[in-house]
Amino acid sequence: MTQKFEIEMLPVLDTNYAIFVKCRTTGKVAMVDAPDDDKIFAFLEQKQWRPSLVLVTHRHWDHVDGLEKVKDRYNPLIVVPEAEKDQISPHNETISPGAILPFGAGHFTVLSTPGHTSGHIAYYLQEQPTLFAGDALFSIGCGRMFDGPADAMWEGLKELRRLPDETTLYCGHEYTRDNVNFALSLTPEHQALRQHLQWVEERRAQNQPTLPSTLGFEKANNPFLRADDPEVAKAVGQHGAPKAEVFAAIRKAKDQF
Repeated sequence: MTQKFEIEMLPVLDTNYAIFVKCRTTGKVAMVDAPDDDKIFAFLEQKQWRPSLVLVTHRHWDHVDGLEKVKDRYNPLIVVPEAEKDQISPHNETISPGAILPFGAGHFTVLSTPGHTSGHIAYYLQEQPTLFAGDALFSIGCGRMFDGPADAMWEGLKELRRLPDETTLYCGHEYTRDNVNFALSLTPEHQALRQHLQWVEERRAQNQPTLPSTLGFEKANNPFLRADDPEVAKAVGQHGAPKAEVFAAIRKAKDQF
């Protein structure tokens, strides 16, 4: 069955992905974040796509430094998190968690995913279940907790975890190999992760992406979505501790890995 939206992912900068969404019904094109990399323009020219919308997930330079160039070339509507509007330029519109943004023949729902930055948001495409998580959630990982607090970041990840298992997950970076190695350091007998690591190694050896993932796979295997799993809590010395403290311990362990 032909899907309503065509989604393309382009490796840019060092580890980033630029992500593009085209509505097959209307022809409209959206970008998720705007790294400063001229490969983006070459890609769009080759596809003959002209973005009319840019969805920004958070304020970090590697997600926003290309906004000025994109604005100059395509003059799209640039939507940024309300909580970080003063730190992101240029933009036309701000948006907050809970908002629903029409796009082509579909809609994006805005989700609150703080922690990596305090105002980080994610976008969920309802009509073709797809999550654009920015740096809040990675495959078998999550973003470094720059702003915190841990309980807010854990609540945001639980909100993502409530989305359907079949949801396709797109992330801002290619970090899967390191993330799987870390996860296996916590639960070395996790067979699905051991098998996944082999697949990841094969993909990266061919310079191929390990994304997108699915939320069903992440719920079962990503330790940052399993802070309420006693096995993971025990692995970080937090058996019986509040779930946000378990999550903070997992994040600290990954920072030191």
